[in-house]
Parts: sequence; C-alpha cells; structure tokens
Amino acid sequence: MTSPSPHQRPGLFLAFEGGDGAGKSTQAALLTEALQGRGLTVLRTREPGGTPIGEKLRSLVLDHGHGTIDARCEALIFAASRAAHADQVIVPALDRGEVVVSDRYIDSSVAYQGVGRGLGAAAVADLNEWATGGLWPDLTVVLDVDPGEGRIRRTAGDTGEDRMESEPDDFHRRIRAAFLDAAAAHPERYLVLNARLPIAELAGTILTRVGALLA
Repeated sequence: MTSPSPHQRPGLFLAFEGGDGAGKSTQAALLTEALQGRGLTVLRTREPGGTPIGEKLRSLVLDHGHGTIDARCEALIFAASRAAHADQVIVPALDRGEVVVSDRYIDSSVAYQGVGRGLGAAAVADLNEWATGGLWPDLTVVLDVDPGEGRIRRTAGDTGEDRMESEPDDFHRRIRAAFLDAAAAHPERYLVLNARLPIAELAGTILTRVGALLA
C-alpha cells in the first residue's frame, strides 16, 4: 500500500470514521451546519451510498436477507460503491472548491474487510486506492468507541442492527483497533477523539481542527 497523499484540488475533503454507534452522523451534521454558518459550501454525504447505484449497493450489502456474502464479494461491493461516489460526487465537489464531509470512506473498508474479515489491510487499501483514483481525505476524524457501548447506543429505541452491526463484539474490537492503528501510522491526517465526550465538546474540537485546515 502506498502512503496516502493529499489531493491537489481546491476543495477540502473530510471523513468521519469509527465503530458503529460512535456518533459519526451526529458530528458530520454538526460540522456541516457550522461550516455553512461560516458561508462555506458544504456537501455532506455517506458511504456506502452517495449515488443512486451506491444506495442500491448499500441495501445489498447491509440489509439482511440477501443470502451469504463472502468477504471478497463484500469488499468488492463496498469498493464499487466508493468508486461511483468518488467519481460522481466527491471529486466534482472538490473541483468546485467545496468542503466535502463524508460519513465513512476508505478506512472503513480497511477496518471492516481488511482487518475484521481478515482480507489484509494493505490489500483492501490498494483495491480502494485504485477504485477512487488514489483520493484520500485531507482529514479523517476517528470517533473511538468501546464495542459494547457502541452496541448499546445503536440498539437504543426501536432501531435494529444491520448486517455489519450485528457481528459479535470481537469483530467490532478488531475494527476499533484497525482505526486506531491507521491513525497511529499517519497521525498528520487523523484526529482521534473519545466518543464518550459531550457532543458539543467533540463538535468544538473538530471545528477547531478543520478551521486550521481552512486557514
């Protein structure tokens, strides 16, 4: 796997990563609102999904009832969705000079399929580098959550777990370690935060780091 390098486009690309139930969607929404309040054009998106074909692939790989999906098939579905997402949505927005805020990106595949499924972090990273044309975020925010707490959070109320979320805690412990290992390997492009911190405190810290990038 080659070392991730920043893109050369006028926009800013931000990704949120972490285990299921870490609060990524909440923080992505708060950051988007704060940046828009500063007069910036912000595109908020998610993975898998973000495009019509990506949303169909999201349903295929996350919903229960599609039969057995082996690890390589799963990795390829995520990469296919990401290829469309990068080409059709993220790159055009960056070329327009916009801020892109994505709920998950390549690091999720490296963690879930590369480490969680045992396919190899480097192999899955290389697959996704090819799928995206080598597009990596300027900053990846990792919200670190204990797998047990994450399960409590995501099963609160009537919301059921999707196919990935319903994996055992040992799987999610491997995912957590993978995100932390990625951040340790490239600290200059990561911000790791304890997901148990108050929502407003997390949002403020993230905004401060992003503000420094914008400056």
